[in-house]
Amino acid sequence: MIYTVTFNPSLDYIVSVKDFQTGIVNRTSSELIFPGGKGINVSIVLGNLGFDSTALGFMAGFTGNEIIKRLENMDVHHDFIVVEEGLSRINVKIRSEEESEINGQGPVITQMDIKKLYEKLDSLNQGDVLVLAGSIPDVMPQSMYMDIMKHLQHKNIRIVVDATKSLLMNVIPYHPFLVKPNNHELGEMFGVEITDKKDVVTYAKKLKDMGAENVLISMAGDGAVLVAADGHVYEAEAPKGKVVNSVGAGDSMVAGFISGFLQTQDYKYAFQCGLCTGSASAFSENLATKGEVESLMSFQEIHTWE
Repeated sequence: MIYTVTFNPSLDYIVSVKDFQTGIVNRTSSELIFPGGKGINVSIVLGNLGFDSTALGFMAGFTGNEIIKRLENMDVHHDFIVVEEGLSRINVKIRSEEESEINGQGPVITQMDIKKLYEKLDSLNQGDVLVLAGSIPDVMPQSMYMDIMKHLQHKNIRIVVDATKSLLMNVIPYHPFLVKPNNHELGEMFGVEITDKKDVVTYAKKLKDMGAENVLISMAGDGAVLVAADGHVYEAEAPKGKVVNSVGAGDSMVAGFISGFLQTQDYKYAFQCGLCTGSASAFSENLATKGEVESLMSFQEIHTWE
């Protein structure tokens, strides 16, 4: 079974505004509302690709109810913990000449709520996949990802971590199955500026040497690199297409990698699936569908380095 954890889910309210300006009344030309949060995005895309998962995390208030309703309409399984104080957040994303975002805070999460999450995680079994994705709310310990991996380290679970800088570095000693920083985040982790794919490979290998099994680096329009557990480095240019919406592309890459690996146990194929799924989401208003991914797979060339 696949499980995803989103500590701070959201309703993403995406508005298009022609020539957005501050200090005046702006009117939208189009509006979209989606359930959001990195782990939730992973669960949605996995479902689109034909893989069931269970979304875990914390929900609160009428916004939490709306997130759950929309996920159920998408046939996404969930087992959220409903917390008493506050509301699940609304994130506003403004598309204009430049993209802007205003992200909400989210509800209050207590130690009792966290205990309930651990109880759910205790039900995971050997061979399950657990995705930990996104930021950790200020109301929770910033060591949560590391704490969860330490708690589960004897269960032989494949754990995927998609987080930034210190959150990611803290979990590397616990041997995550996959980590997925982008090239800028990879540079920040080592205090360097990364300018090309050779640099990406150099520092991705450092993360692997430190304990990560697979290191997948996304580079937006420049493609991606995978330093894999099989000892190979896989590299590819980005598929060709018009970027419509970058929100969720990285999460889609994670979902694609997981689906590809579970189908074949082949890292090269998993990398190809990840790259094409991330691109399919970027080329669409919505998250990638199976048909959109398959249409890119046949045209994508993967290069292998020793």
